[in-house]
Amino acid sequence: MEDVKKKLKDELSSLEDELHFKLPKEIQHAREFGDLRENAEYKAALERQSIVKARLAQVRQRLSEIESIDLSKIPTDRVAYGSRVRLFDIEKEEKVTYTLVTSEESDPENGKISTVSPIGQALMGKEEGDEVKVKTPTGWRSFEIDRLTTIHEVEDA
Repeated sequence: MEDVKKKLKDELSSLEDELHFKLPKEIQHAREFGDLRENAEYKAALERQSIVKARLAQVRQRLSEIESIDLSKIPTDRVAYGSRVRLFDIEKEEKVTYTLVTSEESDPENGKISTVSPIGQALMGKEEGDEVKVKTPTGWRSFEIDRLTTIHEVEDA
């Protein structure tokens, strides 16, 4: 979680630097070319300024959301953020393990899936032994939660 906060704070700092220092210089430089109605550099700089402002708002919102997560309120007996879940794929008859993380930490190839991914959403709030059906791009899949280790147990290990 701290890695995500640092990543977002670094992005925030970079965007603020661009908005308050780099873009004003670009806009001023573009103004020097004259007629603003047909000035592509000026329009591009203003458009970039708009994009940076929008992204700044998104990053601030996401940082606020992440900072408000209270790990002590995460359930100890159900799937939630930070849980490591071993699933039995009923159709393929094989086991797969996932750790549920934020979208910023998501790395499916390494078994880290977002809590807002289709599988992550289907798993949230479930308990060991529950069967879960998930709609994926390739169709419906059925899993049984074979083993659940919550964030509290993972941190203690």
